[in-house]
Amino acid sequence: MAVNRVPVLKRCRSLGLEPSYLGYDKKSNRTSARAGKKVSEYGLQLREKQKAKFIYGVLEKPFRNYYEKADRMKGMAGENLMVLLESRLDSVVFRMGFARTRREARQIVDHKHVTVNGKVVNIPSYLIKAGDVIAISEKAKSLQRYKDIVEVTGGRLTPEWMDVDIEGLKGTIKNLPTREMIDVPVDEMLIVELYSK
Repeated sequence: MAVNRVPVLKRCRSLGLEPSYLGYDKKSNRTSARAGKKVSEYGLQLREKQKAKFIYGVLEKPFRNYYEKADRMKGMAGENLMVLLESRLDSVVFRMGFARTRREARQIVDHKHVTVNGKVVNIPSYLIKAGDVIAISEKAKSLQRYKDIVEVTGGRLTPEWMDVDIEGLKGTIKNLPTREMIDVPVDEMLIVELYSK
């Protein structure tokens, strides 16, 4: 499996991203060497695509598949793409506060600690639907790891499209998010322009 091993803060700096979108509360004081240089239209489009891929931890081929699926759906391709990325299981686990960072959320899903409607699912890219119940499995609930995670994420705001019982480590998807509910700093229209060339 391909793994992105670039240091998170370094990558955030090069993309002009706040590390908080990935769950990190660190800050980088350095500025990017390319700061202030003029960027071409293609460069801007590419940066937005790289931002979205980096935030959600998706590689190029699956990302293109998401775009093609979003393009076939009703409505705006860019908004559909963001909703698809946001409704990945690893992203939902992170949003519910069952993981400190997006990478940790992916690992928790990989390790079979997450159930969807009572069945164990270990595929981070599994797409959730409205009405799904996501929970940490019974045998994993007692682990010290989750007590530590709840301490850190307890004060985090939960998106309005889900109901979460952070103490019981379970949550319900009320409905799929709309673009307005997704607080990710990505201009999806540039991604659409890039792919539609």
